[in-house]
Amino acid sequence: MPDLFAEAARLLAGARRIAAFTGAGISAESGIPTYRGEGGLWMDYDPDKYANIDYFREDPSYYWRFFRDVRYDKLVGSRPNRAHEALAELETKGLVSDVITQNIDGLHQAAGSTRVIELHGNTRVIQCLKCSAEYGYEEIRKLVETELPPLCRACGGILKPKVVFFGEALPEEAIAAATEASSGCDVFLVVGSSLVVYPAAWFPILAKKRHASLVIINVGETGLDELADVRIDEKATVAFDRIMPLL
Repeated sequence: MPDLFAEAARLLAGARRIAAFTGAGISAESGIPTYRGEGGLWMDYDPDKYANIDYFREDPSYYWRFFRDVRYDKLVGSRPNRAHEALAELETKGLVSDVITQNIDGLHQAAGSTRVIELHGNTRVIQCLKCSAEYGYEEIRKLVETELPPLCRACGGILKPKVVFFGEALPEEAIAAATEASSGCDVFLVVGSSLVVYPAAWFPILAKKRHASLVIINVGETGLDELADVRIDEKATVAFDRIMPLL
């Protein structure tokens, strides 16, 4: 059997430019529940209500009740894990040029990554849909204790996390930046994503079309396993604990 960790390390060490792509699996190791699969949030909360922009406009209190009772403590209490830190270290070594993420938790920035492309936004920023005033976690936490949904103190508008709900388009700037990163890399590194959500899963396909090597680290099958040059079926922290010393 080939040493997959050594092969991944060889590709990463020899890269001029690595584009990293991360999904819920990397944050799950920091205690943030995934959405799909066993134990996922959508087993208890209906995504057509919780994460749909049309339902949010109809009844925003559904989301904010979830935020208050389930989401807040998980997000505030989470910390970057060794996989987040490894990607930040690879950036300091001049290997990782961009981290494209589907996650909305801000853990890459907390770990020290500076070039983070957030495809789905960041839940740590709360914005008024009417006047665009922005609020932080602590302010919102206090508001939801007394009112659902919380209202903007400046204009009385509805507040919404600055994330992409179902029914909303991905940010054009993020798509453009991710396209550029995928087109210009010579190694595309996937960490903790099943690669089944499009258009996000299109980026590794683009990288392969531009002749980049594809390294996938994920527990369980992904939608693009057949394209991978190296496929490691393992938790992100375990994989990086094996790979980083080999660099």
